[in-house]
Amino acid sequence: MNIIFLGAPGSGKGTQSERIIDKYGLVHLSTGDMLRAEIAAASELGLAAKSIMDAGGLVSDEIVIGMIEKRLTEKGALFDGFPRTIAQAEALDKLLAEKGQKIDCAIHLDVGKDELMNRLLGRGRADDNEATIANRLAVYQTQTAPLIDFYRAQGKVHTVVGNGTIEETSAKITAILDTLKL
Repeated sequence: MNIIFLGAPGSGKGTQSERIIDKYGLVHLSTGDMLRAEIAAASELGLAAKSIMDAGGLVSDEIVIGMIEKRLTEKGALFDGFPRTIAQAEALDKLLAEKGQKIDCAIHLDVGKDELMNRLLGRGRADDNEATIANRLAVYQTQTAPLIDFYRAQGKVHTVVGNGTIEETSAKITAILDTLKL
C-alpha cells in the first residue's frame, strides 16, 4: 500500500504519519528526513543535495526521486511532504510503475487557514511568524494544492477535515484506509 498525505503546512501530515505507519507497517518517506540522512551519511546524493542547499537552491526532483527510489520497499510507503508538484507526482508514478506499484490512496488533510496559522504560530519556531507562514501557505496553494485535483482525477483522493483532535483525525484516516482494504 502506497499512501500520500496532502495538506498545507500545519495540517497534521507529520503527526498523522507517525500514527499510520505504525498501524499499517509502512515505511515513512519524509523528504526532509531523507535529505538530512543523506547529508549526514555523506552519500553521493547527500553531497549533491548539500552543495545545492548551501548555495540557497532547491534540491532537484531528480535527487529527491533518487532518494525515494533507494527507500521503496514491497510492503509500501507513506509519502509525507512528497510529491510537492505535478512533475514530482508524475515522476513518482513512473518510478512506482517500474516496480509494479502505484499510489493507492491520497489523504487530503483539509484544515482552515485560521487554524493552520494558529497551529504554525503555536509551534514556537524562530522562523514561524505570520509573514513567513503566509508565504509558505501561498507556495502550497500554487505548487502543491494542484495535486489534490491530479489524484482526484485518478479516483484516489479522500478528504479528511483535520480541525479536530489528533485522535479524531486519526480515526477518520483509519476508517478510510480500513474501508479501502489495501
